[in-house]
Amino acid sequence: MLVLTRKKNQKIMIGDDIEITIVDIRSEQIKLGINAPNHIKVFRKEVYDAIQEENKAAASSPEDIKGLSDLFKG
Repeated sequence: MLVLTRKKNQKIMIGDDIEITIVDIRSEQIKLGINAPNHIKVFRKEVYDAIQEENKAAASSPEDIKGLSDLFKG
């Protein structure tokens, strides 16, 4: 893990396309602004984890898959 020290309004670049700006710092909270191309999805980690869990649950549910295949039978 790379750990950087930044002040308000300073920026961090990830590759050529992703720019992170320190928008505000108050006590134990930091507000970040993220500029990224539209094809790059940006999520808070807890939201990303929840999406991954939902995807795993959906993929491992054979009843749901059977139901979907029934919909597409001619």
